Amino acid sequence: MFKFIHTADIHLDSPLRGLSRYEGAPIDSIRGATREALKGLVRTAMDEGVAFIVIAGDLFDGDWKDYNTGLFFASQMSKLRERDIPVFCLTGNHDASSVITKTLKMPSNVHLFSTSRPETILLRDIAVALHGQGFSRPDMGENLAAHYPPARDGFYNIGVLHTAANGREGHELYAPCKIQDLTSKGYDYWALGHIHKREILLGSPWILFSGNIQGRHIRETGPKGCSLVTVEDDGTTNIQEVFLDVVRWVRANVDATGVDTGEEVMDQVRSTLERALAKAEGRLLAIRVCVTGACGAHEVLNAEHERWVNQIRAEATDMGGGDVWIEKVLLQTYLPLDLEKLASSESPVGDLLRYIHKIETDPKELSELAKVFSTLISRLPIELRYGEEAVDLEKPKALQEMIRDAKQVLLPRMIARSLNL
Repeated sequence: MFKFIHTADIHLDSPLRGLSRYEGAPIDSIRGATREALKGLVRTAMDEGVAFIVIAGDLFDGDWKDYNTGLFFASQMSKLRERDIPVFCLTGNHDASSVITKTLKMPSNVHLFSTSRPETILLRDIAVALHGQGFSRPDMGENLAAHYPPARDGFYNIGVLHTAANGREGHELYAPCKIQDLTSKGYDYWALGHIHKREILLGSPWILFSGNIQGRHIRETGPKGCSLVTVEDDGTTNIQEVFLDVVRWVRANVDATGVDTGEEVMDQVRSTLERALAKAEGRLLAIRVCVTGACGAHEVLNAEHERWVNQIRAEATDMGGGDVWIEKVLLQTYLPLDLEKLASSESPVGDLLRYIHKIETDPKELSELAKVFSTLISRLPIELRYGEEAVDLEKPKALQEMIRDAKQVLLPRMIARSLNL
């Protein structure tokens, strides 16, 4: 029996651009989170007595310029070396874009897979064969898995690959492959990287993305960590998810449907935050609160927007002390109006709603709308064109979402005013 750790997408010292725009953000804690998560990974490896660690790409984050990042990594690897724990790592798209990564001398217990062809490493004492190939360039578009060798007889075979598989939303289609490409090799386990959300593609053989060890922004929510894999003497494989994140990003969705007062909304927010804190297990929480629903409280929330946003922030601070930071508050309630009924009416409002529905559902109309918006993109502030808060004004799906938001948020407000509600 032996154990190993499968991890990926550490993005050590990720720059976390744009944090300075957030008032009161615990910048130091968030910037240091990837280092603390890596320390936790190393502690887990030593505590569990693993035979080795596999890092399936993107150890570093793009063209990082501070050698201290590499020195910190080396210091952590030296702790593993003292316990005779080797680390097998391959370069992903972010590693391949870094000049320093290419010149940095790795610690002696860290082996980088070849970037020119698939490489097989045999650990004969425990009968393990590791197969992997790193990225030689950031925009790796070919199916690397297709060239991996067949399984070695008499060994537990592990494929290590940085890939988007058959494509995942929010991730570039690097080193694409199909599950059949992987299963055809006859390996026992595929350790995948690149996708930051943990996902099991297949259970026999095991094919999975371990996800990243630390969320870096609000699009990387929930628990983050690594896979601790135990292989029994008969080849049976058991997998345990180990949480390593020290800052946890959370979307707290508060359903205020039917609520009539701002105080009642605060009660809903308080209950939601309490549940999030209970699950955090002492971690710093970075929370985006989104209040939605058709409710009578809409008008007071809208009329005194800043008051309620700051009251929610104060509530979180009072409840969690220094363990909660409200990243953003979105008040997206609307008046409880029957839009479908209004859309069927013979009135100017009905005509307007039917016209919006046509734009929303007609691909040609959406295409024309995208052309109109394309001229505005270059005029947007840079923070709205790039990064996590970027506004997409060209893709049909994004436009449909914006139209739905307009119907649910803006139209009821206009209708209510016209009806003197």
